[in-house]
Amino acid sequence: MAKAQTEILASTVDMSHQEWLEMRTKGIGGSDASIVLGLNKYKTAFELWLDKTGQSTVEDSAGEAAYFGNLLEDVVAKEFELRTGKKVRKHNFMLKHPKHDFIIANIDRKVVGENALLECKTASAYLSEAWEGDEIPDAYLVQVQHYLGVTGFDKAYIAVLIGGQRFVWKEIDRDEELIKMIFSAEVDFWNRHVIANIPPALDGSSAAEQYLKERFEKSDPNKTVDLAFEYKDKIGTWNALKSKIKELDQRKKEIENDIKQELGEAEIGFVENYQATWKQINSNRVDTKRLKTEFPEVYDKVLKQSSYRKFDVKEIG
Repeated sequence: MAKAQTEILASTVDMSHQEWLEMRTKGIGGSDASIVLGLNKYKTAFELWLDKTGQSTVEDSAGEAAYFGNLLEDVVAKEFELRTGKKVRKHNFMLKHPKHDFIIANIDRKVVGENALLECKTASAYLSEAWEGDEIPDAYLVQVQHYLGVTGFDKAYIAVLIGGQRFVWKEIDRDEELIKMIFSAEVDFWNRHVIANIPPALDGSSAAEQYLKERFEKSDPNKTVDLAFEYKDKIGTWNALKSKIKELDQRKKEIENDIKQELGEAEIGFVENYQATWKQINSNRVDTKRLKTEFPEVYDKVLKQSSYRKFDVKEIG
């Protein structure tokens, strides 16, 4: 398989972070690859589809982990240079695949004198096991191979600062078979879902729930449908899960009450590396019952009607 000859999509030198985020919605980048392949623990294909079809808000904000990850990118790159003796430079371009304009890449660094790139990461100390030995988290491996596929580079290095106190770097060879699989999945996702504007299978994410809520906001009380036979098994599973959740919630509450009794009037309790708290919280709320009784006119003026659809399942007959 011939290597792709990379093409420049845009310069990122004077691009704001907001503009960069919006540019990423126009294609599938390296961090999207693991989502398309179902390997990402934090985002689903359905949520990605909402992003790429402009149905979610692209905001210039990120969680603290992402914020400090960007902030420490230079630190990780410089430490990589110190540990390896190699030199790297920033690559201020967003690249695209020559055959598929929507397959894009924005690499962290280019390794000087080598046909290679460097990907810089930071990770929680709790995830250190994922970097033991030759191990590389699947999501990052796929991301790097996506970049190799777009750039045509022979190899990549990935450097990670773990828990702010442990540094690891690894070399990753180009894997043509994996790149082919990644690009095939991305082309399928883009054509079947983004271009056709057909959502992937719905999942349990809050984004999917919100999508259904907005799309089917109103119900028709006179309309009924015959569900496909497969939904009988799904309803059975739903009922079983509902019962299990109720059982687990009850068990959780029992343990919680036991700990509360042990705490008594104390707000904080310790056992080895755990801290349990039962704190006093004060809040001000409107007494709606009293307001309705003593000030009915005011109550009527501030009353706001809300409407929502409630889902339930029951056995009939």
